[in-house]
Amino acid sequence: MSVEVTKLPSGLTVVTDTMPHLETAALGVWTGVGGRDEKPSEHGISHLLEHMAFKGTATRTAREIVEEIEAVGGDLNAATSVETTAYYARVMKADVPLALDVLSDILSNPSFAAEELEREKSVIEQEIGAAQDTPDDVVFEHLNELCYPDQPMGRSLLGTPQTLKRFNSEMLHGYLTTHYRGPDMVVAAAGAVEHEAVVAEVERRFTGFDAAPAPKPQAAKFGEGGSRVVHRDLEQAHLTLALEGLSQTDRSLFPLQVFANILGGGMSSRLFQEVREKRGLCYSIYVFHAPYADTGFFGLYTGTDPSDAPEMMKVVVDVISEAVETLTEAEIARAKAQMKAGLLMALESCSARAEQLARHMLVYGRPQSATELIARIDAVNIESTRDAARSLLKRSRPAVVALGSGRGLDRAVTFAEGLAQSKARALLH
Repeated sequence: MSVEVTKLPSGLTVVTDTMPHLETAALGVWTGVGGRDEKPSEHGISHLLEHMAFKGTATRTAREIVEEIEAVGGDLNAATSVETTAYYARVMKADVPLALDVLSDILSNPSFAAEELEREKSVIEQEIGAAQDTPDDVVFEHLNELCYPDQPMGRSLLGTPQTLKRFNSEMLHGYLTTHYRGPDMVVAAAGAVEHEAVVAEVERRFTGFDAAPAPKPQAAKFGEGGSRVVHRDLEQAHLTLALEGLSQTDRSLFPLQVFANILGGGMSSRLFQEVREKRGLCYSIYVFHAPYADTGFFGLYTGTDPSDAPEMMKVVVDVISEAVETLTEAEIARAKAQMKAGLLMALESCSARAEQLARHMLVYGRPQSATELIARIDAVNIESTRDAARSLLKRSRPAVVALGSGRGLDRAVTFAEGLAQSKARALLH
């Protein structure tokens, strides 16, 4: 088997997938900490810490960090999400030790120099400004607040200019020490790698992380639904709707994902065909499901002309309501094929494979094989999908946000709230 796992005494896990036909490798450090771990006074610190990791260490300047990797043709990056933060690199196989050295250095010995910190705060303030100029980002920020009120999961990952101003080097070091612990960290590598060699490098370089697990985040509680209209002078109306989904380990996760794909997962989906192809009401419409450790977020987004917003949302509600009871075998088969293709295509990318392995270790405590995952997809049938869809509509009232201008937005959210009393929901009783 090409996938191998080693757990070090510190609790840190090393997982690799050797892909002999490749000459390059993707590797990184994934930590089980993200926006949902932040206290109100720490809002945005996970993202700031990710930025600051590249701004100098005790042995390297910010410029030297990127120059060392790019001198061998590699690249270095990072990302913060609700539940994880990742630092990763892509290099030639001979440069795997260098990449691990740089990654360990930025996490074990960050300098958090005051001058670099102030400069990076300014960069993130510009990032916040750019997000506020992007309607897609704004509407989902409001939707998250509505779905997870007064909770870390309902706040933007970027923080605010006010919270950023309060952060200093001591706070960053404290957050790093508290949350970056061995049992909550995974070093994953895929491609031209040898497991024992990677383990030896990690054992030598990642020695400073505490073996005690990090504190658990606040349990998520999906809100009571409702609606919000955000008035802005925009050409389009941006409409979003969310329902409480399922956690990453829920047995009905795959059937619910199939339902999401049937509704709005591609050009053959019901919503795309009805709303765009037949009625010409929008350019973009999609449905997605984002599972987390203890909850899930089932969301829909579309943009349309403000005058068409009420009709758009009425059609959306009607399509969702009807789909629950009229799913077809052909739709189930098509959605399952899309899921399997996406899974297998990801296995051909060493970057996607390393990320998948890390995610599996953090969520399930072990890597899941493609055979196992495909078997779970194949097990989905029309009844399990229908049951997942019915439970979805029963689990929560919809949260609805409309962003734009015009009187049609208030009527649109009223139609969306009607999903709670739709005929599909009535069939549940």
